[in-house]
Amino acid sequence: MKIKIISVGKLKEKYLVEGINEYSKRLSKYCKLELIEVKDEKAPENLSIKDIDIIKNIEGQRIISKLQDEYLVALAIEGKQISSEELANKINDITSYHSSSICFVIGGSLGLSKDILQKSHYRLSFSKMTFPHQLMKLILLEQIYRAFRINNNEPYHKWPKRMYNIAYKVLSWVDSTFLMCYNSFEV
Repeated sequence: MKIKIISVGKLKEKYLVEGINEYSKRLSKYCKLELIEVKDEKAPENLSIKDIDIIKNIEGQRIISKLQDEYLVALAIEGKQISSEELANKINDITSYHSSSICFVIGGSLGLSKDILQKSHYRLSFSKMTFPHQLMKLILLEQIYRAFRINNNEPYHKWPKRMYNIAYKVLSWVDSTFLMCYNSFEV
């Protein structure tokens, strides 16, 4: 499985670089990870709507040049907010039914272009709050790592391992019971 993260702007803060390096190392056990940074455009504070769109489109074209045939997840404030468990399920679903390669895209300070948002298969939001896009890369890596640990029934999440086993058994029972009931109805 391959995970690619494309982000706009060069990461400069040492503490973020160290965190990203740590999670990149941890993730190497689960996937092939590729981190790509594309150049950001200078964005003065008093930009018109037209200028904002121009900058987002330039950055968007740089992102598009790095895309391949992969499942595209755009990080966008208007995206769907999900739990860590739901992200783990989403990654599992993508790799089971869509693609073995997932590309997460983090926009620059102005966000993502309409082109990127339209090309995305899924829009993910971590919060209604705005975070620095450099920090989002670290948060995203941590959540991807957490998702792999959850999917592999490994003790990283707040639940002890035995709770995952219990939850799995309960969900399996619910799923099989639902299927039995569903199959008993005549359509």
